Amino acid sequence: MNVTILRLGHRFERDKRISTHLALVSRAFGASEIVFDSEDIRVKESVDAISRAWGGDFKVSFTESWKKFIKNFDGIKVHLTMYGINVNDFCFEKLTKGGEKNVLVVVGGKKVPSDLYEIADYNIGVGNQPHSEVAALSVFLDRLFCGIELNKDFKGKQKIIPQERGKKLEKSGIN
Repeated sequence: MNVTILRLGHRFERDKRISTHLALVSRAFGASEIVFDSEDIRVKESVDAISRAWGGDFKVSFTESWKKFIKNFDGIKVHLTMYGINVNDFCFEKLTKGGEKNVLVVVGGKKVPSDLYEIADYNIGVGNQPHSEVAALSVFLDRLFCGIELNKDFKGKQKIIPQERGKKLEKSGIN
């Protein structure tokens, strides 16, 4: 399954950190790409540097028209919103059955345009209370991939060796 994240409403000074965190969660939790509706090269450079050091094929790109991007996306379109059906009540088999599919996950920051609710195939709420879009995306992706994304080997120049106590980082000459 190929998962793309579309970030709507990125505001340059206010959202640089949160948008970077959305990209990092997307990358670490199994998505292959994040697309922003406005160009902020600082976010791209930051995430690209992480990918170079830690591995993986994650892409950061931009679109001039979020609406065209969604309409032209060949796959299932999911909008994460606190107004949607609760994630506990959503049947994830709708996204995973039938073989290889493309899934677009749309996350907003500021108020999203109301027509997004009609364009999306599914409007899903990770809880129905205000909270971070980073939290919503991480919970959604973990449910979508049933936790297996957390075991992915990114084949990076460095990786953490899990252990009960202390920190162990392994560095290699690959990549």
